[in-house]
Amino acid sequence: MDLRRAGAQDKAHVLAEALPYIREFQAATVVIKYGGHAMDKPELADLFAQDVVLMRLVGMNPVVVHGGGPQITDLMARLGKQAEFVDGLRVTDAETVDIVRMALVGKVNREVVASLNRHGSYAVGLSGEDAGLIAATQRDERLGFVGDVDHIDPAILERLIREELIPVVATIGMGATGQAYNVNADTVAGAIAAALGAEKLVYLTDVAGVYANFPDENSLVSRIDADGLERLVADGCASEGMIPKLRSCIHALRHGVGRAHILDGRVPHALLLEFFTREGIGTMVGSDA
Repeated sequence: MDLRRAGAQDKAHVLAEALPYIREFQAATVVIKYGGHAMDKPELADLFAQDVVLMRLVGMNPVVVHGGGPQITDLMARLGKQAEFVDGLRVTDAETVDIVRMALVGKVNREVVASLNRHGSYAVGLSGEDAGLIAATQRDERLGFVGDVDHIDPAILERLIREELIPVVATIGMGATGQAYNVNADTVAGAIAAALGAEKLVYLTDVAGVYANFPDENSLVSRIDADGLERLVADGCASEGMIPKLRSCIHALRHGVGRAHILDGRVPHALLLEFFTREGIGTMVGSDA
């Protein structure tokens, strides 16, 4: 009985600690870039879904943006097509862009939506092609149909948020002629956060946060500003996979987003630990020092 009472008291303490943060983030819009191990491992994917639905239930407005590079590569292999990369970016010809659509919109997006809706009927899946959400332009002719974000029209997201739903965005953009483009999900997340005027932008990654001297694990940075991120990129201190995230954070912070967070998606309940506890995890990025 004493052990049971102690356990109940621990739970009560956790809830009491979370209450001020729940009040602080009431009605806050939070854009979450979802990928990596948090997406690939079923147990982590389910915990992520629980966290996002809980955020919605306590009055926050989560928006989920996802990529799916490994899933695209896997589907290409099953269809007998070899993936080709230039400067780390996938060459996307007409056949490949159809495969990208199938993987991101037809498979990954539906799986994320289904995972969220197992915990509450809130999630709605959409592509950047829907309602003109992501307008894109071609990045480089050598890459084919790989696009850069030209413009975000947040109207469809704002409508879903008003209906207390959780938008889940697959990052296919659309060109002026209706051509589909494969757009980097990190970049899209930052652009959507800026277009919505989000309070927070969150990246779930496969590392503990931002390192001042990657890969030195002792150089983990807990707090930094946009200027500091720019210096890390310029000095070559960031890993290749982290650079799009850091540039996206810089863009978002300089276009009205309050805070950015880079979290380790391998940690169970990473979102709840960051938002609803004193300690937090990962790296928090502010617009100023």
